[in-house]
Amino acid sequence: MKPLDPRRAAVDLVTRVEDTRAFLEPLLANLLERAPAARDEDRGLLTELAYGTLRLRNRLDWILDRFLRGNAATLDPGLRNILRVALYQLFCMDRVPSYAAVNEAVKLAKRRYPGRDALVNGLLRNALRQAEKLSFPDRENDPVEFAVRYHSHPRWLVKQWIDEYGPGETLELCEANNRTPPFTLRVNRLKITVEEAIRSLSDEGFSAAAGHWSPDGVILERRGVPPRKLSLLEEGYLQVQDEASQLVSFLVAPRPGERVLDLCSGVGVKAVHLAAMMENRGTIVAVDRNGRKLEAGRVRAHAAGATIIEHYPADAVELTGSGLLGKFDRVLLDAPCSGLGTVRRKPEIRWFTGEGDIGEAAALQERLLRSGADCLKPGGVLVYATCAMSRRENEDVVRTFLEQHSFFELRRPGPPVSDAMIDDEGFFRTLPHRHGTDGFFGAVLAKRDPGQAAVPEITD
Repeated sequence: MKPLDPRRAAVDLVTRVEDTRAFLEPLLANLLERAPAARDEDRGLLTELAYGTLRLRNRLDWILDRFLRGNAATLDPGLRNILRVALYQLFCMDRVPSYAAVNEAVKLAKRRYPGRDALVNGLLRNALRQAEKLSFPDRENDPVEFAVRYHSHPRWLVKQWIDEYGPGETLELCEANNRTPPFTLRVNRLKITVEEAIRSLSDEGFSAAAGHWSPDGVILERRGVPPRKLSLLEEGYLQVQDEASQLVSFLVAPRPGERVLDLCSGVGVKAVHLAAMMENRGTIVAVDRNGRKLEAGRVRAHAAGATIIEHYPADAVELTGSGLLGKFDRVLLDAPCSGLGTVRRKPEIRWFTGEGDIGEAAALQERLLRSGADCLKPGGVLVYATCAMSRRENEDVVRTFLEQHSFFELRRPGPPVSDAMIDDEGFFRTLPHRHGTDGFFGAVLAKRDPGQAAVPEITD
């Protein structure tokens, strides 16, 4: 196999993501796995170029439009991405010499687009000469356009967040979305403690520390070897998972011996966490309509030693006749959503998602929440969670549900969930600029027993 060329590979990855609407992370992981001899410096450069170019696409296009004679949208996508990747190095990185960024871009253009290398060379050198004259929309006077162009977010999303969070906090949120997130892990309590994991990671070349928010969290502070090839990951001792996502299981707060339903279980990351919290005592039924995801969940559960999980293929919207109705002490609905709370880790999702997708997601979420409620015993707990940050997918869905289900009440999450992550209404909410985590939402909904006038306090 040819040596890894990080600039060429970054252009190819970004172009493929845009053409196929695929997620960058698995494409990048596959490429790096096929280049075992690649230097750590080249791996790191490729990762930064690919993620950075996708994150800051609007900023780079703003610069491109300033110096291109013509319409950038008419350029071949591959040529446009050669320019974007080069501009990212020139304007967003300190450690890459300008001459290297320009020369490599010109060489790549010459090989792939003969005759267009002159355009690339002239544009990039002109951009360098006039860099000090470059300006963006004014942050104070036009926060929408500043967030769209400089912080590189879709205009519809910026307007929505300004409506919900205000202009100042929206700009902080957009800025945080463009920072590289930490590499966060969750320990599998069935096999290892946080302290043991930190010591083992140190032996594998990592500097690690306990998480800031989750009792099961571990944060890698320095990467010594490719993280996803860690033996502790492959053997089920650790799971890659953001701390906010980990805390969703603490909202559920399952007890050993209970029956728990994981609705829309996906590949079973949270099901395994719940099993560990239950000390492998009780029953977890993991439901998903996607057979491939359920099979991945079986593999994950086996590696983790989680023996109480039953995998059940079904459409979670319609569970009549499934035998699941009214059978569970706790139900987790980790609902399908826009996923915009994970934009730090999946920068491409901001470009894949449109305003209309939010309404479609909310309609499905309302149906799923009703379905989850039907599976709960009286006195049980239903947790609704998303990795979204819009009212329409979060509070509005819950409020609609509560209006239609008077025997449910919203409960405030208890420890170990920090009060800093609970709003005045009792909703669990995390935001990248506030907590350094992905954006998550959760609501703990307790079902009143018919003989009770109010829902009793739920304790650990």
